[in-house]
Amino acid sequence: MMLQIMEIKDFNAPELDVYARLTENQLLNRHEPEKGIFIAESPKVIERALDGGCIPLSFLVEHRHLETQARELLERCPEVPVYTAEFDVLTQLTGFKLTRGMLCAMRRPGLPKPEEICRRAKRLVILENVVNPTNVGAIFRSAAALYMDGILLTAGCSNPLYRRAARVSMGTVFQVPWTFLDDSFAWPDSGIRKLHTMGFKTAAMALSDDSVSIDDPALVKEEKLAVILGTEGDGLSSSTIADCDYTVRIPMSHNVDSLNVAAASAVAFWQLGRRPV
Repeated sequence: MMLQIMEIKDFNAPELDVYARLTENQLLNRHEPEKGIFIAESPKVIERALDGGCIPLSFLVEHRHLETQARELLERCPEVPVYTAEFDVLTQLTGFKLTRGMLCAMRRPGLPKPEEICRRAKRLVILENVVNPTNVGAIFRSAAALYMDGILLTAGCSNPLYRRAARVSMGTVFQVPWTFLDDSFAWPDSGIRKLHTMGFKTAAMALSDDSVSIDDPALVKEEKLAVILGTEGDGLSSSTIADCDYTVRIPMSHNVDSLNVAAASAVAFWQLGRRPV
């Protein structure tokens, strides 16, 4: 089947709205989530999204990549429209330089229930109001690499399918199971209680007088452990910390008191992602 390649001649073509004129919130389409769209940027992210079953709607590709790194991905989806132009035209259209010359608009997949992710997990991540998409993407990448089984996000978190978050994650947002906490998992009180009823011990990453070191042997021995990370700057809420089984700190030197949440996640997942022997 021949590829449907179309040269961009009219910046105002409605088919290009998803790339040039719609905000992330408009793409999300909160009122009709089944019609939501996200933008995958770079061949690696697009490949992992396709492998994860996401449905492509159109591609935006720099001319010089049509016969190189984009070709294999385009041939996987020969019925999907491909819009193309030179680098300068695409930069003018989108307002930014495309990462490795390729974007793909995709249908936003439905999300599982939190209980479904919990049932299949031994090591779980909870993100409480982590608002920076770059941090969310970096946390997903660390979770995928360092043996975490799933991620649950409070409503105040940045959406993992925002373009920047998905790009920073290197597409691991399509590999690590995740969802937002819903009313049945209202955070923190009933959410933490529900984690306990499903067999999880909870570990709040925070500094407090009763914090245990991240290398405390008791943590690794836990059969099911939920690692909870808080918002940039303020960290976890006091009620979340009070309800958790452990408050965990990362020992530091040079009088440094904390790490960026994404950096802290990598340290935490490396240590706590291990299973009981």
